[in-house]
Amino acid sequence: MKENAWNTYTDEDMEMIDALVQGYKYFLDNGKTERECVQEMISAARQYGYKSLEEVISTGYILRAGDKVYAQTKGKAVMFVNIGLFPMEEGMNILGAHIDSPRLDVKMNPLYEDTELAYLDTHYYGGIKKYQWVALPMALHGTVVKKDGSHVAIVIGENEEDPVVGITDLLVHLSAKQMEKKASVVVEGEKLDVLIGSRPLKECEEKEKVKAGILNILKEKYDIEEDDFLSAEIEVVPAGKSRDYGLDRSMIMAYGQDDRVCAYTSLMAMLAVDQVARTTACILVDKEEIGSVGASSMGSRFFENTVAEILQSMRKFDDITLRRTLAHSKMLSSDVSAAYDPLYASVFEKKNTAYFGHGVVFNKYTGARGKSGSNDAGAEYIARIRRILDEKKVSYQFSELGQVDEGGGGTIAYIPAAYDMDVIDCGVAVLNMHAPWEITSKSDIYEAEKCYEAFLEVKDWF
Repeated sequence: MKENAWNTYTDEDMEMIDALVQGYKYFLDNGKTERECVQEMISAARQYGYKSLEEVISTGYILRAGDKVYAQTKGKAVMFVNIGLFPMEEGMNILGAHIDSPRLDVKMNPLYEDTELAYLDTHYYGGIKKYQWVALPMALHGTVVKKDGSHVAIVIGENEEDPVVGITDLLVHLSAKQMEKKASVVVEGEKLDVLIGSRPLKECEEKEKVKAGILNILKEKYDIEEDDFLSAEIEVVPAGKSRDYGLDRSMIMAYGQDDRVCAYTSLMAMLAVDQVARTTACILVDKEEIGSVGASSMGSRFFENTVAEILQSMRKFDDITLRRTLAHSKMLSSDVSAAYDPLYASVFEKKNTAYFGHGVVFNKYTGARGKSGSNDAGAEYIARIRRILDEKKVSYQFSELGQVDEGGGGTIAYIPAAYDMDVIDCGVAVLNMHAPWEITSKSDIYEAEKCYEAFLEVKDWF
């Protein structure tokens, strides 16, 4: 095991860590959905000179070295590109992460009343332990799109004066049978309904007066009707801000750190690296937690189409140039890994696991059941990365996701690898992964950002 990175830091390092994590916590607090993340990131990038690719195309401007552009799709995925001095067909240095996180999604016909209590029916998103999501203060974040095309943004439960909502749990006094169930069914998916009201609307002719009261509030505050839930994307997430964790303030506890910790540090690295030799890119996508499917996922053509549009805007597009650009590119699939937890030591393999405070984590492969579903990075690529990080004095470690037959997981890495580019998973170790409140080390966040900067600055991969 390498030395704990905390032991190597100077006063200057400590100041940089503090500045980085303060910005990171602000981002987490204001980016609890994919749409919010995209808005926050575009806002930050524009301050560093990034311009909308769509606007660039509309003017007929020819892109050249030094130009910085971004493209987004569906409001839920975004790509930032810094045009380098070298020809695009020599390849790009790419950082890729996902900005979706496990949560509860409000169904399309969600609102109902039962025994004078009003609920929102939900469908959980991503892999979760359902019992972890009950008896907690929850917030509603999302967008309602009305039939006229107008958008209504909803955030309820984050300000101190806001009400919160949540999912009730059975009292322990009546839980004898419940406690005998397997953890996977202690709380069932259809029981994850969110309690949102209990006061009947006075002077109301409706049979369900509590539901009528909720609809009245939604109409008065947001001018939305019950049918507008059909074209809404409302997510139920833990209410509250990210916090320093531990008496020594060495960690961060927050919702959604998988994988926004890698998304944020990737973007910060992009913004920090100004003039580049090889074109650099940072792609931040949706839907990883459910298999990278859908129009805003890494599995869509958004990434390839954006590269093609940039080549066209440089007046250098043809099919073979696009193919060479992708095949000659190098990528870090920036995703989190499991941090070693001594309270659950039996599922980890100590020689090949990630430890808090020991730097950014590389996973040569992920997957499950004999590496199924994983990208498996080549030895030559790994050797070059090791040399780069050692030269830049970045703390790093290599890990697997627990013992061989204990489970597994996947990332977006295998998707860009299909273009014949070198890809490896690289991110931050997390405790409580996929729980409502996840924990990371400030040191590892700092080392991840340093790693991503070093990667983007690489001129020669040979």
